Amino acid sequence: MAKKKEVTVEDRLRALYDLQLIDSRIDEIRNVRGELPLEVQDLEDEIEGLTTRLQKLNDDLANTNDQIKGKKNAIEESKGLIQKYTEQQKNVRNNREYDSLTKETEFQELEIQLAEKHIKEFKVQIEQKKVVIDTNTQRLDERKSHLAHKKSELDAILEETKIEEETLLKKSEDYKKTIEERLVIAYDRIRTNVKNGLAVVPIERGASGGSYFTIPPQIQVEIASRKKIITDEHSGRILVDAILAEEQKAKMQKLFAKL
Repeated sequence: MAKKKEVTVEDRLRALYDLQLIDSRIDEIRNVRGELPLEVQDLEDEIEGLTTRLQKLNDDLANTNDQIKGKKNAIEESKGLIQKYTEQQKNVRNNREYDSLTKETEFQELEIQLAEKHIKEFKVQIEQKKVVIDTNTQRLDERKSHLAHKKSELDAILEETKIEEETLLKKSEDYKKTIEERLVIAYDRIRTNVKNGLAVVPIERGASGGSYFTIPPQIQVEIASRKKIITDEHSGRILVDAILAEEQKAKMQKLFAKL
């Protein structure tokens, strides 16, 4: 039975740096999208808000028109009553009945005046609401047009990078399966805690990549020996030597070129 090959520290370091290069490539792809997904979401939210507001404005407009119809119906009813009272006055038996019908007629005339006043007020409200509706409709059309443009941009980018991103995400998961769990947990934690997502970095000019803190020569020798996993005391990043980094970069660039 063949003996299972022992996984050395160097193997772990190479696998971790390969994983970092894959994840960094995924980050690059997502950075190309920039703020587009957020812009699209904001526009969709704004359009939803404008649509709701327009619906309410149109409902208010319809309600105001219904109120005008109601007042017009009331005017017609009052006119009908005035005509009725006028006819009845021709057949009254005494002044008291005549005066009573006169008061009823005057009351209905006041009701007509009040209804006409309300109609005028409602018409002013309608004109004001129409201005607001027109303004909001125009803004909604502009936002929809802007959203269509932004979605087109985003869809084009997604279409262009979709296959590569999906392939890289699969490879990232595959690589994680080859690395012991405690290292993957540490790697993910470091990636989450640093701005640029770099959890594994090479030594550059005597310091860890992206850092200005010099690493003591003895530590640099230990890193280059690849006998144990060493982290940067300032950033917590896992450190690899420049030669290993260049070798893995060349390897991964060939892989990326095939995607």
